[in-house]
Amino acid sequence: MHIFMALLYLFNYNTFMKKPYIWDQYSDQPHVLKDKAYKKAHKKLALASYIKTFFTSLIVLPLSLVAMPFVNRKVIKTNEFFCLGVDFEREVEESIKLIEELNVIHILVRIKLWEIESLQDLKYFLLKLDNKKITLKILQDRENVIDLKLFTNNLTNIFHSLDGLVDIYEIGSTINRSKWGFFSVDEYNAFFKAAYDLKEKKFPTHTLIGSGVIDFEYHFTAHTLFNFFNYKYDGISALLYVDRRGAPENMQFGFALSDKIAWLSTMIWLSKKTTQKLYLTETNWPLSNTAPYAPTSEKECVSVEVYADYMLRYYLLAFASQQVDAVSWHQLIAPGYGLVDNRDGIQKYPAFQTYKTMYKHLHNAQFLRLDIKRGYYILQCLVDDRLLQIHWTLKPTTLKNEANFEVYSRDGEIITDESLSIGSSPIYIYIKS
Repeated sequence: MHIFMALLYLFNYNTFMKKPYIWDQYSDQPHVLKDKAYKKAHKKLALASYIKTFFTSLIVLPLSLVAMPFVNRKVIKTNEFFCLGVDFEREVEESIKLIEELNVIHILVRIKLWEIESLQDLKYFLLKLDNKKITLKILQDRENVIDLKLFTNNLTNIFHSLDGLVDIYEIGSTINRSKWGFFSVDEYNAFFKAAYDLKEKKFPTHTLIGSGVIDFEYHFTAHTLFNFFNYKYDGISALLYVDRRGAPENMQFGFALSDKIAWLSTMIWLSKKTTQKLYLTETNWPLSNTAPYAPTSEKECVSVEVYADYMLRYYLLAFASQQVDAVSWHQLIAPGYGLVDNRDGIQKYPAFQTYKTMYKHLHNAQFLRLDIKRGYYILQCLVDDRLLQIHWTLKPTTLKNEANFEVYSRDGEIITDESLSIGSSPIYIYIKS
């Protein structure tokens, strides 16, 4: 019976993404477009937009780099900062139990426009999540990109059905990858404007965020933030993956994760098209030996322990920036990159406990400072009027466990050893007054 239902699901849903676009149910993303003639023809039509992107970035990127030191930090709502991506159609009852175990209040779900008939299932799922802040990421296909009337009708249906259940709508995703249905930034600008016009006419209280650029490709971001389309974002979304560079502290063209966040935040600050809010709505590292579920090749994959370290450090660095309103861990159940493996029952990866511990210690923390010296990191914050330090280093060392220390490991175990091993796994140290 279960096999029959699985086949029925694949037949009903995955065939709706029209060729040459094909959805990969293992990695939860479209396959790379293999029709080279199709891609070449559409990119040729988008030449004018590419020229705009080039000249816009030529002005905006250097200007924003110069302005970076002058951008002020914000006060982040910490309990909303920690967000978790959840597939509302995958292990539904188990997902709800796991969400409650983690105690996280900010959830991101995705709906595919080519599977609009799943809207009622999404509504049913959201009704089961009491008192959660919900971000809905609306995934596009080519049909909705080129037929804005179809898109508007689908979006109207979504807005009506989920009114009162969704706090933030992310319009579109991964706009700088043709396999996701966009061939230019101008196509995305028109797409977002259709959503904005609908909001202005019928749903003025809805919150719409957008841009949706993946990776460190800010020339596309610049064009989404500086253009002549008549719309405004309620915040900027980005899929700021750094997995191909290894550790989150590693450099790409001279920029580590913290620098990338600061640069992106500066562009948002300079733009008149958006409020000063930034949401990192997807990030993760692919897991070794999980093909075909891993979204990249084995070369980029990491072990489950390294994955937990990297993701925690990503969150700590983003939190320390005080420029990011939320980071969404993508996602709860996904064998190739999530917190839980469901290939043979529900099996929690070590990162599940890492997330649980992170949220427990930091969901109401007040950031104080981040000190970095020769690859040694100390993040300091206040938690219930207690000083909490989080230590990690890129060069393993030791630290004396003082009498006034209360120490916890990355995954929440209390540490009473006289000497603390400081390395790639952050540890939590409460300083007793």
